[in-house]
Amino acid sequence: MTEIDSLISEWDELANEYKNLENVNKTYMELLDGLEELQSKCTKDITHQRYRMQQIAKALKVQKQQSKQTSDDRERLNELEKNMLKRKAQLYEIEQSLPQKNSLYLKIILGNVNVSILNRAEKVRYKDDYEKFKLILNIIGLFMAVLNLLINFRALELAFMFLLVWYYCTLTIRESILKVNGSRIKGWWRLHHFISTVCAGVLLIWPQGDSWQSFRNQFMYFNVYISFIQYLQFAYQKGVLYRLKALGERHDMDITIEGFHSWMWKGLTFLLPFLLGGYVYQAYNSYTLYKLSKHPDTPWQVSMLSILFFLLFIGNTFTTLSVIPDKLRGQIKEKYRLKSMSWAMNIRQQIKGEKAEKIRLSESHDDDKTK
Repeated sequence: MTEIDSLISEWDELANEYKNLENVNKTYMELLDGLEELQSKCTKDITHQRYRMQQIAKALKVQKQQSKQTSDDRERLNELEKNMLKRKAQLYEIEQSLPQKNSLYLKIILGNVNVSILNRAEKVRYKDDYEKFKLILNIIGLFMAVLNLLINFRALELAFMFLLVWYYCTLTIRESILKVNGSRIKGWWRLHHFISTVCAGVLLIWPQGDSWQSFRNQFMYFNVYISFIQYLQFAYQKGVLYRLKALGERHDMDITIEGFHSWMWKGLTFLLPFLLGGYVYQAYNSYTLYKLSKHPDTPWQVSMLSILFFLLFIGNTFTTLSVIPDKLRGQIKEKYRLKSMSWAMNIRQQIKGEKAEKIRLSESHDDDKTK
């Protein structure tokens, strides 16, 4: 066999493999079309389920307000209400396996690119990558802040500010993708990163001058302290989340945050003072910048940053401290419930004792009669 014959033979063998590839691709395309149809049907069925549940919930509310009900009717209505809550959770879990619409922010940043991750393992992997990203950038930020304290060099300052802008901007995008894929981060802690992005951008364009030099070291020390707190939070929250997920009490897509949530209650006395110290530092930054803004020829960035730091202080403090009374109310209710149960058990024991005593006396009386 010549070399040409050998080449032609290899090409023929490759052509047969290509036919197999075409068949596999055809099967794949058919399954993909079928998958899209099933996804569309699931979405419509979820919408239908929720619409019917709203109608049932309205009727249930009317029924519960009626006074003429037997204890059996009330029990059946309560059971129905529990089943509806369970169904809501089931629908949520089903919905997480389907593609979700992008938020307005993601549409502006990424366009109509579908960022839904359908595989549960891939979702968890993406969430873990987010956590690693935060940890690595936190360490880099700490190193650069310390370096800026040791070396007063403008290019190094600008590099650090640019890092902060990129970090917080990237966080907002990643968190929006996590939100689409079932993460329950919401409210202030997402807004916190948007404000921090603006804050870092204003710092980046703050011109070199006396006002900046007056605030420079204070800001760098602030970043060193914040990096230290964020590392403590990451280590603590990671452990708490791992335990709660293992017990089935938290969702796989729950993430570590910059503040405090009710599920972090254990270890509060250790973590809370550091958090509040960081919030007080933000207020101190705001006050320092406010005083600097009173000087003549101070750039507008100073007043803007004073407002932004004050917003961060108010939002962080209020959101963190609001967890404490909610948790305390929950503990008081639990104690009251346990006391009520204890009281009820004592009453039952007392009633049982009285009944037993009556039976004993009755039996003793009958024995006397027999004798």
